Amino acid sequence: MSHATESDVVGAVARTALWTAAARAREHRRPDRLFSDPFAALLAGTDGPALLQHFHTPHASREGNPFLPIRTRWFDDFLAGALAEGPRQVVALGAGLDTRAFRCSWPEGTVLFEIDQPELLRYKERVLGEHGVAAGCERRLLEVDLAGDWTPALRAAGYRPAEPSVWFAEGVLFYLPPEAAVAVLGTAAVMAARGTRLAVDLIGTGVFRFPYTRVFLERLAAAGSPWQFGTDDPAGVVAASGWDVVRLDEPGRPGADYGRWPAPATARGSDGLPRSFLVSARRPE
Repeated sequence: MSHATESDVVGAVARTALWTAAARAREHRRPDRLFSDPFAALLAGTDGPALLQHFHTPHASREGNPFLPIRTRWFDDFLAGALAEGPRQVVALGAGLDTRAFRCSWPEGTVLFEIDQPELLRYKERVLGEHGVAAGCERRLLEVDLAGDWTPALRAAGYRPAEPSVWFAEGVLFYLPPEAAVAVLGTAAVMAARGTRLAVDLIGTGVFRFPYTRVFLERLAAAGSPWQFGTDDPAGVVAASGWDVVRLDEPGRPGADYGRWPAPATARGSDGLPRSFLVSARRPE
């Protein structure tokens, strides 16, 4: 009898989570790592490194896509700063194989709501549970699809809309259809109290047209997890969803470099090139 692989367990769409876990594990092994994630390799399993190599674009450096570790560190810094303001509710939209509950320091009393597909959350629970890994905060898992109505589950899990919170969606929104991605941002705004903080990453539409990324996108589509949503106005999309944009970063700029981006930042107005955006925002006071 053949044994199920990690990819078999988590399903087609969630295989990208194994790939990003492998990328975090690779960063953890670096002596100059931007963050520590001792649990990423456990979750990546044997499939993760192979998937990382499979989705590795032919022209990328041996170190892989430098944006992935930059993005992870940027979100780490955002969460630390946002929690320092006092909120004790955190909502992870599309939590995937994110290990921040286990590897980061959390203020006492923090409750983390992790929202994602059942197979993926259960896989993470099983693997980390088998290795005795304990979370540093209270976790409440919501096995729901972001493309559907996930708000009843969040309320039932004890989320308190009247209290400030922190929301983040890392590496998630561009996998959703455009209308669903925008709806997630708007729904989060409706659920969030004044002063609530939000962080998301978005991609520009140039990635869908640039020859450099064609093979990568074709492989994602063949794996059942295509990128579907991009925008050349990330601040406008977030603002139209009910948020006040606090900061817009791109890799290579001072707020999203960490000494790791290998080239000058993409010039503003270069919408024909692949671009990645990091957006932090706040619900209006």
